[in-house]
Amino acid sequence: MNRRELFERHASNPILTAADWPYAVNAVFNPAAAVVGGETLILARVEDLRGISHLCVARSANGIDGWTVDPKPLLAPADGIESEEWGFEDPRVVWLPELERWAITCTAYGPPGPAVYLALTDDFSTVDRRGVIMGADDKNAALLPDRIDGKWILFHRPSHEAAAGSSGEIALSRSDDLTAWSAPEHVLAPREGAWWDSRRVGIGPPPLRTEHGWLIVYHGVKDTVSGGLYRIGLALAELDEPSRISHRLPEWIFGSQAPYERVGDVGNAVFPCGLVHDEATGQLRMYYGAADTSIGLATAQLADLVDAVLAAPVKPS
Repeated sequence: MNRRELFERHASNPILTAADWPYAVNAVFNPAAAVVGGETLILARVEDLRGISHLCVARSANGIDGWTVDPKPLLAPADGIESEEWGFEDPRVVWLPELERWAITCTAYGPPGPAVYLALTDDFSTVDRRGVIMGADDKNAALLPDRIDGKWILFHRPSHEAAAGSSGEIALSRSDDLTAWSAPEHVLAPREGAWWDSRRVGIGPPPLRTEHGWLIVYHGVKDTVSGGLYRIGLALAELDEPSRISHRLPEWIFGSQAPYERVGDVGNAVFPCGLVHDEATGQLRMYYGAADTSIGLATAQLADLVDAVLAAPVKPS
């Protein structure tokens, strides 16, 4: 396998499209993923025919096919709330053992700009809407499952002037209560020059705990004369201090190659938000948006990803 393609596309790709939805929509993409009650669940971003997005659940016994799509959204804009007037986008999902609930972080979009939104759920049938936890302009948010030194950790990408570093980097903030958050701290910045991740970077699925550190799957963008190219890379953060990156792979590991990734509402875009780890086999299933139009599935072995990132420079560029 080509080194940059550590994930292998599933032969059934795209595994979900707008045609699979029980009501008329424009596109389905950028899904969170989890295993709940023995079945794979994805929480997809669904763009309606107005251009406004909501989040909707689909379930499958094997995480590949036979999907059952809920007949109505799980999270949609509420009337009269300005911060979510233009919809919800790009969810990430993580189980919080301390609360015995699932946390959904996503982007709420309205006239003030994109903002980080939090909801909690027990069953993905109803949600406890906690609201905006990081104001505009902020997005691409994912929680760690457990507190570190008594604090919840949120990865996100602020783009306002007060943010740490550049407007295109990954930062983290800390909280006692999932409501009030500390100022952003630098985690991972775009690389200067002609690098594949030179324009901006953002967290993908919630980081995965390994014995060597938090495995970070992230998207990177490079500007070209034809527009942005989205690709996927790897980094490793320290378990006890996730703001410190110990390794960063120089090469991208997955890029837009298949026709459904190159052509769509936003061409040349692969955007992962969901990652499922099968501990028995070591397999990772990555669920990603393809060209902002459909949902793809790619698989890899966790050991291969860890070996690759550990072989990268200790002091990342």
